[in-house]
Amino acid sequence: MERELRSACAGLAPEVVARLAAAARLDTLEDVLRFGVAQRPAWQLCDVVVQDEYTHDVVVAGPAPAFLVFDTT
Repeated sequence: MERELRSACAGLAPEVVARLAAAARLDTLEDVLRFGVAQRPAWQLCDVVVQDEYTHDVVVAGPAPAFLVFDTT
């Protein structure tokens, strides 16, 4: 996972990469929303895509210039 994160973050500022690394440990929809709102500036929720009754893909804008997609339960 760490290798994929470093590859995906090539060219981003180190402080942005550090914030993304912290986000990689989020598991639930609640985790993602709480973490995103606590960021400065707060992450913007773009979409929640329901996959089934237990799994949702959550798309957020942030930290700029990144868009993140989480597979949550």
